[in-house]
Amino acid sequence: MTQDANSYVNPLRDIEDRRLPRIAGPCGMVLFGVTGDLSRKKVMPAIYDLANRGLLPPGFSLVGFARRDWADQDFAQIVHDSVREHARTEFREEVWNQLAEGFRFVPGDFNDDLAFDQLRRTIEELDEVRGTGGNHAFYLAIPPTFFGDVAAQLKEHGLAEPQPGSWRRVVVEKPFGHDLESARELNEILATVFDSGSIFRIDHYLGKETVQNILAMRFANNLFEPIWNSNYVDHVQITMAEDVGIGGRAGYYDGVGAARDVIQNHLLQLMALVAMEEPVSFDAESLRTEKLKVLSSISAPPRLDLATARGQYAAGWSGGEKVIGFCEEEGIKKSSTTETYAAVTLNVDTRRWAGVPFYLRTGKRLGRRVTEVAIVFKRAPHQPFAKTATEELGQNAIVIRVQPDEGMTIRFGSKVPGTAMEIRDVNMDFAYGGSFTEASPEAYERLILDVLLGDPPLFPRHEEVELSWKILDPILAHWAKKGKPDQYPAGTWGPESADAMLARDGRVWRRP
Repeated sequence: MTQDANSYVNPLRDIEDRRLPRIAGPCGMVLFGVTGDLSRKKVMPAIYDLANRGLLPPGFSLVGFARRDWADQDFAQIVHDSVREHARTEFREEVWNQLAEGFRFVPGDFNDDLAFDQLRRTIEELDEVRGTGGNHAFYLAIPPTFFGDVAAQLKEHGLAEPQPGSWRRVVVEKPFGHDLESARELNEILATVFDSGSIFRIDHYLGKETVQNILAMRFANNLFEPIWNSNYVDHVQITMAEDVGIGGRAGYYDGVGAARDVIQNHLLQLMALVAMEEPVSFDAESLRTEKLKVLSSISAPPRLDLATARGQYAAGWSGGEKVIGFCEEEGIKKSSTTETYAAVTLNVDTRRWAGVPFYLRTGKRLGRRVTEVAIVFKRAPHQPFAKTATEELGQNAIVIRVQPDEGMTIRFGSKVPGTAMEIRDVNMDFAYGGSFTEASPEAYERLILDVLLGDPPLFPRHEEVELSWKILDPILAHWAKKGKPDQYPAGTWGPESADAMLARDGRVWRRP
């Protein structure tokens, strides 16, 4: 944040020499789940954007695997349509033609031995024809229930074991299990096939520029770190709000819910970055060490009935349109107890954060789409002003906007122009779009490139995943005994129980 536009370091460029791009060496990717939204809207467009930026090798290859009766050209058309609709960079025929030469498709299901034999032969052919050098990443854009089947097939057919001088990596998407026990089972399955350094768990929030900017803001500026503790901070609010419903995700979302879907991964990772101590460097091991310290020190208050809230959206108005409630959505049972809103109070039991509550919330069909981290400071111990002069003055705050308007706001008190001493809150804004000439890369671009480069700082390891479930499991067990969640009208900011959760502490939720 202290850099000007001319000294901005593009995260897709070489750290040692920012003038040089971080170009992946000879490699390819096998994409399982090519028909899903994730592949079509995120992975395929990100691969094209990386190629368009010149960050993939000329011989890069993409192999699609699915239960479809497609030829290579059919798969190429699927990628073409996805790129045309969702890519962030302009479509260039010469880039597309070079990339499409490396497309292959293997039809089959996850228990089809013949299909995995064909996959092995396809990879060997690409090594010879495209020069991929035996370096391949297996991207599992599939439900976790199939991870074990695919991992076993990769091992059985010799696809996971690299030849000397080459590498094989696996990429898995959240959710990493549905509780601590299932997360451990999933980790054990992957660990029998790939070594820990070859397993990349994607949390796309960690690839966002503004999330990484939390570290830059804290540790590159002497302005913030001295006040980043319980002496000055009153509380922290971390919010991920969506204004949409579940869409076509009923099959996935029902039984998972907001806490498993967002708090266990995105919000706890954000909390760890906010609360962690300064790492000795920004390499993967140093960052992981400090995040693990935070996650291992997090605790929930003993009265979970007072320190948590959950809700389920009912019919209401969203974006000027009348919308139905969660239990009226197609594919959702009327009796569903799945929460679409979750709020929890957590403590970090360290000297730095003793007595500072962290409030985490997420929900669907809320007032607007926004993700932010708000550091709310204590009031000044003494204010030599008349009460009437400061009645519109709130608490100072630093608000890091993760999406959609990436940037940061500092809220502080200032005198209102005029002869009287009247003080009112004002905001000082930093916006990425107005400060830097280069657009931020999409999170999946950054993360896919890091996988191909073998650069792991932005990927949570299994220890982090398991600690996150240790935090969340008792809360989920408590909710399981409570029956149906509280209702809240679509387009509002959640159930009344969430407001009461903060009101008991004499606080209120921010209205982003």
